[in-house]
Order: sequence, then C-alpha cells, then structure tokens
Amino acid sequence: MKQQFLHQGWQMHRLGDSVQLPAVVPGSVYADLMANGKLEDPFWRDNEDAALALMEDDYVYTLTFVPDAKILSEELVLLRFDGLDTIADIELNGTPIGHTKNQHRSYEFEVGDLLGGGENVLKVTFRSPTRYIKEMQQVVKVGGSSDAMDGFAHLRKAHCMFGWDWGPHLPDAGIWRPVSLIGFHTARISDVAIFQRHAKDCVTLLLDVQSDQVHNKRGLSYTVTLTDPEGQETVFSDSPESVLVEHPKLWWPHGYGDQPLYRVKVSLFDGEELLDEKEKRIGLRTMTMHREKDEYGESFATEVNGVQIFAMGADYIPEDNLLSRVNPARTRKLLEQCVAANFNSIRVWGGGYYPNDDFYDSCDELGLVVWQDLMFACAVYELSDDFEQEIIAEVAENVRRLAHHASLGLICGNNEMEMFVDQGEWVQSFKQKADYIKMYEYIFPKIMRQVAPDVFYWPASPSSGGSFDAPNDPNRGDVHYWEVWHGNQPFSAYRDYYFRYASEFGFQSFPTLKTVEAFTLPEDRNVFSYIMEKHQRNHAANGKIMNYLYQTYRYPTDFAVLLYASQMLQATAIQYGVEHWRRNRGRCMGAIYWQLNDCWPVASWSSIDYFGRWKALHYFAKRFFAPVLLSCCEEGTMTQQPNVNAENQQIETSIRLNVSNETMEAQDVVVRYALCDNEGTVLESGEEVLCVEALSAVWLPKVIFSAIDLHRVHCRYELWQQGALVSSHSVLFCAPKHFDFADPKLTVRLEGEELVVTAAAYAKGVEIRNENEDLILSDNYFDMETGERRVRILSGEPKGLAVRSVYDIR
Repeated sequence: MKQQFLHQGWQMHRLGDSVQLPAVVPGSVYADLMANGKLEDPFWRDNEDAALALMEDDYVYTLTFVPDAKILSEELVLLRFDGLDTIADIELNGTPIGHTKNQHRSYEFEVGDLLGGGENVLKVTFRSPTRYIKEMQQVVKVGGSSDAMDGFAHLRKAHCMFGWDWGPHLPDAGIWRPVSLIGFHTARISDVAIFQRHAKDCVTLLLDVQSDQVHNKRGLSYTVTLTDPEGQETVFSDSPESVLVEHPKLWWPHGYGDQPLYRVKVSLFDGEELLDEKEKRIGLRTMTMHREKDEYGESFATEVNGVQIFAMGADYIPEDNLLSRVNPARTRKLLEQCVAANFNSIRVWGGGYYPNDDFYDSCDELGLVVWQDLMFACAVYELSDDFEQEIIAEVAENVRRLAHHASLGLICGNNEMEMFVDQGEWVQSFKQKADYIKMYEYIFPKIMRQVAPDVFYWPASPSSGGSFDAPNDPNRGDVHYWEVWHGNQPFSAYRDYYFRYASEFGFQSFPTLKTVEAFTLPEDRNVFSYIMEKHQRNHAANGKIMNYLYQTYRYPTDFAVLLYASQMLQATAIQYGVEHWRRNRGRCMGAIYWQLNDCWPVASWSSIDYFGRWKALHYFAKRFFAPVLLSCCEEGTMTQQPNVNAENQQIETSIRLNVSNETMEAQDVVVRYALCDNEGTVLESGEEVLCVEALSAVWLPKVIFSAIDLHRVHCRYELWQQGALVSSHSVLFCAPKHFDFADPKLTVRLEGEELVVTAAAYAKGVEIRNENEDLILSDNYFDMETGERRVRILSGEPKGLAVRSVYDIR
C-alpha cells in the first residue's frame, strides 16, 4: 500500500470572498484566519463574540496537487480524510464525491477514475455549524446542557466547541486531521484485532486479521512478527490465528509495576509479494471492572491482572478550543505531569473528541489507565435511521482504533445522560427517552461485543449499571458528586459519603495572575468585571468562590492574593474528598476529580491551567495521591459548628490519623504528630510505629486534645520511612480566618537547583512563585514550621522569586 499526504499548498476563503488566503492542513478556519490577520485572538477579552459570528459563514479550502505516479498506477486509489470538522462538501476536479457531517470519524472515497496525471483540484466546503443546528432545531427539538448553544446535539461535533461551563462558544471548522491519497492493488490490511488469553506463565494472542480485497482472491497469507520489550523478534508464518507468549512480562498501571510493551506486526503477502503491513503495540494484562455484591451494595473497582487498584486521577477535556494547537509534545507533557502528581488513571470526558493515537501511546508508556467516554454528553439525541448508521460507524471505528491499547480500562457510553434523562431533563418526547435505552444499552453494547469483546463497557457516567436504576447511587457503580460546589455544602460534607468510585467531583479556582493578564487589561482585573465573568462560564461561580472564601479565609484586599486564596480553597476542598475516600479503601475504589486541564484561559475546576501552570490543586494531588499517604480526619469548628455566635458550643478538637498504602508491598512506617502553637512551640506529641499491609488503609487511634486555644494551636503530622521524612502536613481546629497566625516573615533564596524557604513562625499554604508564575517545583503550597524548607526546581526560571502564605490573605 502506498500513501501520499496532501498537506502542502492549501488555500482558503470565506464563501463569497474573492481573496484566497494561505491555509495550514491539518488545521482550522480560526487558526488560518488568525494567521492571515483576519481574526484577533478569540481568547483575548471578549473577542470570542466576534469569532463566533464568523461561523455563520461557509468556508472553502482548495488544493491543486499532482498525484504520485506510483499511486496512480495502483488498482484502487482512495482519497482519505482522517478528520473533517464537520459539515463538509467535497469535490475533486469539479465532481462532487462526498458529504460529511461527523467530526469523530474518517472517510474514504474512490477517486481513481477522477484523477489525472497532471494538476488536480480538490475542494472542501465547510458549511456553517451554527446555522445548521439552528435549522435542525426547527425540525426536531433536542435538549442539552444550558451552557452550550441550543441544538448542539444535532451535530456529531465536539460538543464543548458550542460552549460549556468552562469553555467558550467557538465552534471551529476545518480539515483537522491528515488527508491523503492511498493506492493499493490486490488487498490491504483493514484491521488487526488482538485478544489476550492469560494462563499460568503464558499468554495466547488471538488474531483477527481483516483485509480489503480489490478482487476476491485466494492464496493471500500473512506473517506475524512479535517483538518483546527487549527488542527480541519472533516470526510466526502461515497466517497464524494465534501466537503464544511464554514467560510474559505483564503491564501494570503506574505505581503497581512496570509498563513493558510488545509490538505485533502483521505482514500481508500475495505469494512472495508484500502487499501491506500493520503494527500495533500492546501490553500483556487483564483489565476489567470488578463488580461484586457486598455489605455496602456492589463494588466497582479497576482490576488489573487480578489486582484491584484504587483509581487516582482527573477528568481530561480537550487541551485547546483550537484543535490545530494540540500536538503530541504538548499532550505528552500534560500526561507526564499527571504521573508527576501520582495519577494512575485518567478519564476522557465525553463532550470533546476522541484523542489522537499519541494520547493513548503515552498512557500505555506512562501507566495511566484510561476511562474512555464515547463522545456523547449532557444531551438527548433523536435516533433516526441516518443518525443510527452514523453513530454505529463512529463508535465501531474508534473502539477498533483504541481496543488494543494496554491503558484502555473501559469504554463508557456517555456523560451524565442516564441520570438527567431519568430526572426528565432535556427530554422532549417519550421517543427520545426510549432512544436513550436503544443507543447506550442495545446498539453500543452490540458493537462492543462485535469489535472489542474483552473491553469492559459501562452505559453511562454516573451509573449503577443501566436501565435508569438509581444511576447516581452512592453504593453502586460510579458517582458524580456536586453538593460541594453546586450544592454549597461545606468541604466536610465529602465525609458523609463512601462512594464506590467517584468519577466526578470538583471545586473551582481562578488561574494565576499571569494567566489572567493573558486575557485582560488592568481595568478588567476584578472578579466581577465583565471580562472576568466572560472568562467564567459557570453562572454566578465567581460569587460562589467568594461565598466559600468568606467561610474560610479573611477578605483579600489585593487581587493577586484573591487568586491565590481561591486556589487554596480548591485544593483544600478536593483534599477533603480524596483523603476521606482513600481512608476507606475497599469500600471506595476511585477518586477522579473534575478537572485536569483547560481549553482556554478561564476560571475553572482545572488543576493545570491553559498555559500549563500548576495550580495549588495539582501540588495537593501529588500529596493526596501519594502511594503511601498519611492523612488526618480532624474535628474542629469547621466540621461541627462554624458559627462563632452559636450558643452552648461543645467543640471537640481531635485528630484521627490514617495510613493508606497503595503499593504492592507492605510498608513499615513511623507516624508522628505534634500539637504546636502559632510560633511552632510543641505542646504535645506522639509517635506510633506500624506495618501497613499492601493495598490497604489503616486507622490509628483517635487523639482528643482538651482545653486548647483552638485559635492559636495547630497539629502537625508526619510520616517517616527508613529515617527519611516522606510526607508532612498540618490541620487547624478553626477556620483559617479565625486562626491567630504569627507573621512567618517568609523569605526564599536560590541555592543551586534548590529553593530554600525560611519561616520565623508556622506558615500554612506556602506558595513560591517566579515573575512568570510558571515554576514547577518538587513541592509547593505546603505547610511548614519555623526553620527552613528546601524544594527542587523542575522547570521554570528562578527570576523574580517571591513567597507568600495564608497569613497574607488579609
């Protein structure tokens, strides 16, 4: 098989305009308009509105090209588009050859009879997505998220491009993935499915090799070349339907073992002639979700090689609203930062698009278990015959593409639709509710059985298993919990629930000042300004942040300090949930917070902002997802009675420590605590030596502190192993706003590749930053006692260093 990419020499124009502009393919309309000075940055201030208006028009992409003579000489020549966004009419040399309306799939057209040996003209006209959904909404009304444009569900296009409660209304268009000519004769490999059957000290690989034949021809054969992780090749001839791997090296998620990968190459022959080759990289492992009735309800845990792991990670959304800006290096860096924060899992949310292969390749290499939503989110769909055929093609293609990846943990039918359809949200007719069951509990499971029978399928997130059977049940399946944040419940409300698997929960914060400066003028820098609210897509959320802030901290009189305070709020909120669930390992087996990243500079639930800057939450995640975690369930005013004027206050001040061991080996640890005053003087202390079994969590006895000044006393707790301090943190027994912090007089200095922070008194939430606010450190936003703390610089220039803490929120 031969392939010629058609990426050079494209031009584009708005339909009706005469001026042709140079275009980049793969790319997008917005990217090309920006590159040609026809569109200002849509992320700057409220430029989004002008960019949105441009999508009322149609855009034409044109390429004049000369086909490779070797391709023209083949029996069958195809024009292949790996991705068109979204409504496209395609012409070759003036002849219409196709109409597409699904961003999430590829298309091939036979063009051998239309191509000439000289110059050929390919034209792709993209129709307005906003005009289309308006017109279709007049025909059949479909409901969906109120944060997105009305009728967005009519298009198989990344839903979040039409707006979300963290994303702009920027429904871009264009040739967003590669386009090429493909030529072959006799046959080509269309797919290689690989199924694993594990036995003692061996794995059998079952192969299903599919081919497209130009003519029905007998005598085709293939060989299989298996390359092990050390590069040793074994060739299997005579079209084997299975190959045996002896003494297999098993693939494990990050934190549980290594990630050895094998390569399986299938070579298709006609006699001695090599026709085509296809190679896939696999990891040898079993992977499913363990579901078993128990005393609490039914378990729901990721099980790898027979071991149930506690899933730790975050929800991933598209990395940029302009998809042409996403590239393998950027994706790899983001996923590496997940591993740096001790993730072992990541959920690909269903309102974006199916990521490129490099995303899953990186997850394979890094050991990140992927929860993969199908691209259906927060909407109800009208199931017509055409729509059914469209989504069957989409799902089958993408599941085939992903099924072999070692990192693929499960395929999930949709995001939040079972729950909301059950509640009557978005549904316009009884038919639409019936269509829900047809899609997610009949059509998609049937596809899974046909193309990926070994991959676990889950109908929705959240769900208890389908059929509208209590889809957000805290005792079965996965749960989305939003009472903290949307429900205005205090952080301690997380401790009221023992979910089996929390796949969504979150809390917002503002990005850092340098990120805010990227979309504002100085006069915009007030959280209730028009521009700041344009970059806050969750209605009234800036006020919600301020509401939680008043409950926790003093009022910041400086804008930059307010941004910092919001990040401390966010990090503390998520810490409350994750540490509680990890303390209850076995009953709860997953904590996937919303959300990992942003698609533009915005106030949101992310732990890494659009520019890659780590918020406080990402540093907290590195600590609360640590393989060996010491956490504290404290009691004080914030868990009992935050009202300082309540009568007959009987406030218990206590701690109960817990060690969570999410490793495959028992851990010998020393746990120490110290009750200290605001300047660090130790008032009371304790120590316990214990062995924590693998994959377990162990409680230490409760310690009650009586007759203390809860406004001047805090508790520090530490975990030591082999004489080294592994982790440390502290808790207060009152709201930080009521704590009598002494001025820690923080300073920071550079010594080689380390930063040294000094404190004259106890300091909470110590943040080190440089002038560009892009430092990534071995630790940050930490608590410290009087003395010095050293951290390593992982990236960023240590210029313009500054340091602050919760003491400065005033």
